[in-house]
Amino acid sequence: MADHLSGAVIVVAALIVASAIVWAALKLTRELAAARADSMRGRALQLLQLFVPGISAADADPRAVIVWQPVARVARQLFPDESAALDRAAGAAFPFNVDRLQAAHARWTADWLAWERTHDAEYKLKAAAAEHDLAGAGGSPLARAQVEAVEREKLERYQRRYEEYIRVAKALQSLIDQPRS
Repeated sequence: MADHLSGAVIVVAALIVASAIVWAALKLTRELAAARADSMRGRALQLLQLFVPGISAADADPRAVIVWQPVARVARQLFPDESAALDRAAGAAFPFNVDRLQAAHARWTADWLAWERTHDAEYKLKAAAAEHDLAGAGGSPLARAQVEAVEREKLERYQRRYEEYIRVAKALQSLIDQPRS
């Protein structure tokens, strides 16, 4: 009977030890999961902080989107879980969703149209002044050259700005057209 009792004690002791090991393993698993979740939230917060200057820069100048969007794409690839959490919190792709990209494109176009009107008005005034000088100078070669220089300057400045406008507009449109991850 003593052998039977000592065998039962060993079984009970083994069950207690096994239960303690299972309980410790479950606790450890929960702690590790909590630590991973905390770590992910920390990385998501770092990504959020990383892109605040980019969002601000893009709001101030649509050209900044062209610089920041590739950085955002790399961050999304490196940290897909954190990016998904930010997307859920933002309600769309973070930091530059399609609406933000379209707004940047629209602003760039509106800025171009405003510049174009200002440029036209500025050079109409310059041309009128040069024509006035030409008329007052009796058609002198110097006055004629000044009228031509104003026209050349107007065209050169317009072409440079237009090239920039087209380059940025195409880059923004290509970002809008890219498939979302």
